[in-house]
Amino acid sequence: MRCMSDDHTHVQEFFTARAADWDSRFPDDGPAYAAAVAELRLREGDGVLDAGCGTGRALPPLRAAVGPSGVVVGADLTPAMLEAAVRAGRAADGQLLLADVAALPVRSESLDAVFAAGLIAHLPHPAENLRELARVVRRGGTLALFHPIGRAALAARQGRQITPDDLRAEPNLRPLLAGAGWRMTSYVDEEDRFLVLAVRES
Repeated sequence: MRCMSDDHTHVQEFFTARAADWDSRFPDDGPAYAAAVAELRLREGDGVLDAGCGTGRALPPLRAAVGPSGVVVGADLTPAMLEAAVRAGRAADGQLLLADVAALPVRSESLDAVFAAGLIAHLPHPAENLRELARVVRRGGTLALFHPIGRAALAARQGRQITPDDLRAEPNLRPLLAGAGWRMTSYVDEEDRFLVLAVRES
């Protein structure tokens, strides 16, 4: 088993400390998750990965979208978050994996879509990590990068300013995705939603 990097340790510590009350801190996010999942236009029988699934809030709408014949996988680096997903009953909606999105135990081109809520800010090597997400999705498959509030609202919540080097700014994110094999098709950054959609091209 390889050693975790300092980046991974930091991410695990951050989310481990917050796992137990994560859902109760954001109790009204469910409809926003469901609306974002709907934008993926999943079909019955599709396979989808929730990358950095946390407590699994996207798993019920993902399961509803792909139906009983579909495949739903939730991968997260933090055991405490996956334990919270199990306690919330969300393991019934998808297979939970303790896994690093930088090295997914998933076959290449085996899935139709990736959903990632709040993930991009925590990726230690965004270009490589987004390429790994592209690896597991078939050509023409889709990616949704989501957050239930927009960049400005999130920055205000965290007591910080948005800077020009913010990865989630469209001029930064579009070429980053393109270099990782994704073509951005939609960019929304509003007070109550951040949602980027992309299609796997190469």
